[in-house]
Amino acid sequence: MAATVDTPTSIYSKDRPFPARLTENRLLSKASSAKETRHFVVDLRGSGLRYKAGDSLGIFPSNRPAEVEEILQRLGARGDELVSPPALRLPAPAPLRELLTEKLALSKPTRRFIEVLAEKAASHDEKARLVGLLAPESKDMLTAVLEEREFVDFLAEYPSAKLTAQEFVEHLRKLMPRLYSIASSARVYPSDVHITVAVVRYESNHRKRVGVCTTFLADRVQLGRTPVPVFVSDSHFGPPEDGARDCIMVGPGTGIAPFRAFMQERVATGATGRNWLFFGDQRRGSDFLYEEEWTAYLEKKQLTRLDTAFSRDQLLKVYVQDRMRENAAELWAWLERGAHFYVCGDAKRMAKDVDTALHAIIAQQGKLSPEQAVDYVKQMKKDRRYQRDVY
Repeated sequence: MAATVDTPTSIYSKDRPFPARLTENRLLSKASSAKETRHFVVDLRGSGLRYKAGDSLGIFPSNRPAEVEEILQRLGARGDELVSPPALRLPAPAPLRELLTEKLALSKPTRRFIEVLAEKAASHDEKARLVGLLAPESKDMLTAVLEEREFVDFLAEYPSAKLTAQEFVEHLRKLMPRLYSIASSARVYPSDVHITVAVVRYESNHRKRVGVCTTFLADRVQLGRTPVPVFVSDSHFGPPEDGARDCIMVGPGTGIAPFRAFMQERVATGATGRNWLFFGDQRRGSDFLYEEEWTAYLEKKQLTRLDTAFSRDQLLKVYVQDRMRENAAELWAWLERGAHFYVCGDAKRMAKDVDTALHAIIAQQGKLSPEQAVDYVKQMKKDRRYQRDVY
């Protein structure tokens, strides 16, 4: 049962987010890390919002003021022009600067946008370059150009293509909320919600880029002051309802977040089932997220096993699926005793590799054919003993 915050029901939702405040912004990764991973605490007091272990927190970010200002400058706009972006379906036109800041996504330009620039370009050279990009034989080049640019890049590179404010916003998508796996249990933190965030910063087309929401939280939100629009996204991902069941958790990187919530929840409810965590990242010295907490759980025997895989600490890279294979016999024994198996993190590679390893372990240790292993995993999923929270 999820704990409540202040009141049993809430008037806040995705359509009406709660203006929360951040009370903590803490760097989890060490200075020597190649990553920037942060722990945020969001104050939910007064919201009536409820959450349970396994849920996600939705956050509506705003865009960087400097990027908005450059777009206005490139458009030759003041910012108070009233516009109606088709993506927003507004009841009435709204000021351009406000929409560019809070409601519209400034990334992922489209082929159609290039076509409009080509139509508008007054410079012969600019028009020729744009038309060349749109040629059938330039399909791969166009894809590459679009991938490494945002709308502001095209406004800067093709200044002769003059667009009105309204013409520009007709190509922008809606700025969507970002979902983050909740890293706390409401039984332990009834008025707060914790999230674990990898801050995105990179460079493309000779411009510094950032993750819109991750840097909104890391750089632009002032603790206790800046409103952060949030809502709780309900999930079917969660610890076993039967506290006597064992729990195997695979969560490299920020995939560790929900398992921090699981552990808090299971300790708070007195769950008697064993807990086994597989965690991986680049380096133990700089990327072992929440190391002190996991060590404390081990010392208290609340965490039965902890297997780590730090890929860059040795010549040959080691990942969580490798640790699973090294402990195949024990992992199979846990599964045969009814353990629940959870995976959280990268969907493109890690989750697929872990799934492949799981099938192989079940086939090998259970002396099953590949087809029988597939059936075994299907039954685990049907029984809700195999759950994934991947992105």
